[in-house]
Amino acid sequence: MEERLDPELLPTLLDGAIGLDTADIAEISPLQEIAADRGRPIAERLAAYEDLIASEVGDTSFGRARNLEREAGVRQLFLKFEGTNPTGTQKDRIAFAQVHDSLRRGYDAVTIATCGNYGAAMAFAASLAGVRCVIHIPDTYTTRRLEEMTSFGAEIVRVPGDYEAAVEASKAQATREELYDANPGGANTALQLHAYGEMAREIFEELGDAPAIVAVSVSNGTTLAGLYRGFASLWRRGKTSRIPRFVAGSSHGKNPIVRSFLRNLPRCEDLDPARVRETSVNEPLINWHSYDGDAALEAIRRSRGWAADATDRDMLRMAKRLRDTEGLSVLPASTAGLVVLLEKHAAEPLPPDRYVALLTGRR
Repeated sequence: MEERLDPELLPTLLDGAIGLDTADIAEISPLQEIAADRGRPIAERLAAYEDLIASEVGDTSFGRARNLEREAGVRQLFLKFEGTNPTGTQKDRIAFAQVHDSLRRGYDAVTIATCGNYGAAMAFAASLAGVRCVIHIPDTYTTRRLEEMTSFGAEIVRVPGDYEAAVEASKAQATREELYDANPGGANTALQLHAYGEMAREIFEELGDAPAIVAVSVSNGTTLAGLYRGFASLWRRGKTSRIPRFVAGSSHGKNPIVRSFLRNLPRCEDLDPARVRETSVNEPLINWHSYDGDAALEAIRRSRGWAADATDRDMLRMAKRLRDTEGLSVLPASTAGLVVLLEKHAAEPLPPDRYVALLTGRR
């Protein structure tokens, strides 16, 4: 049965991620002029682009959610808010890292498939470097970020079918035309995981150690897998006393990572595409194939974490709760991990410690 949503929650269906305005872009134009100038030596362009990354990406907001702590009865809950990245999500981290890599390796064009946020991030990152950007979007999907992508000069290719079909079309074009393939699950996976691993370093620097748990919403699993590897590296180097337990949340019955964990499968298995239906709320999360699902599933299990479902209603209510208690306007889909964490705490109270949830949304 299709889930019925409360009318008062419908306004939060809007995608909470927004990008830079023209005033923000004007402030970084001097570095952009150097990075995008194909007549300059590549060393100068790379140096300028590295300065752009250092000044614009990462070191995102991190704070304690004291009001939500009191409501939920949990001790020391921290929110890592990726909405302060240039286009409003953690996707900026891998977009800028890969555009930098494409410049270094001599590519003049990048390609990806997206349902919204990643496309906005890649279009913006590529525009600052003077790199052509080709974005494949499923023809059945609508995203409010399409205008943003085209405003940054991205070329949009509509693909019949679902997100997975768009990924395959993008990969095929990358091979055919020798474009830089920035899709998940490809040759650049290690770079993507490393870029997301920087969030672990930032959390460690804020807390002085690793938290007990990190809660993440999952789709392809790349963000969670990258965070795990980042904390594992810190622990191996003696920087932290532990590796956090990882908690994954995603749309109810519509994510391979969560379903594979709940069924105790040895590997991340695909879902039946015919049974996966997107809504305005769950669209950033759902897929029938998670490209980095095995790595995410391994991270959850190795860290003694867990995964569970979150309904559209759960995510909408959590987004409203965060707005009312903490003054944060977040993308509802990004709350799935936090929903799962607090549901566990309600059933089996977590011991006093430090807990972190990753969120995205408005700047």
